[in-house]
Amino acid sequence: MDEESVAIVVGAGGALGRAVAIGLAAKGHSVVAVDRNEAGLEQLPDGIRREVADATDPAAAAAVVEKIASEVGPPRVLVNTVGAFALDDLGSATPDALTRMMDVNLGAALWLSQAVAPHMRELGSGSIVHVAARNALEASTGTLTYSLSKVALAHLVRILDIELRPAGIRVNAVAPQLLDSPYARASLPPEVVQHAVAPEAIAEIIVALSGDSTAPVSGAIVPAYGS
Repeated sequence: MDEESVAIVVGAGGALGRAVAIGLAAKGHSVVAVDRNEAGLEQLPDGIRREVADATDPAAAAAVVEKIASEVGPPRVLVNTVGAFALDDLGSATPDALTRMMDVNLGAALWLSQAVAPHMRELGSGSIVHVAARNALEASTGTLTYSLSKVALAHLVRILDIELRPAGIRVNAVAPQLLDSPYARASLPPEVVQHAVAPEAIAEIIVALSGDSTAPVSGAIVPAYGS
């Protein structure tokens, strides 16, 4: 790995993105953390550059990537941990919920990938990792609009793999079932939360997918369901 390799981590104001940013920095990447939540970015350690932007906005996603490319260097790694969650079913799903799930869980992944791809093409290599979910691979009830957005994200990963692999760019996703978070602990029964996976554990998988050791892997949706 080139020690000057620039890695962009979007959603780095949250627990998972923060763990990924720290993990990539430990591997020698020049990490730029992006989130719309400035307070969350302030929890990152010194040495990690921070940029405030909303990646669900196509123009904002493009602008922040161009700023990073010009001021830090062309990105060789993109990790997108942006996500939103909703509980609904056929009877309760709303147009607003579907729009929000698609904008956050699919739109951000698309616009960020679109923004970094030209830089990675010019470098001749790159790694993009998105965060899907078990719902992307298996049908379930109670999370209709969320699941639809994650299914779309998983298919986006497979399409991007076909488009970008010839240019030396790998695209993968990790698919957790449930992250151990304050939100999960506050809103879910203890017997469910006990099976949640620590963000740091998922971050280790993402960091591995970003690196040279997994160079043959592209187009994969890696299950990370916990116990």
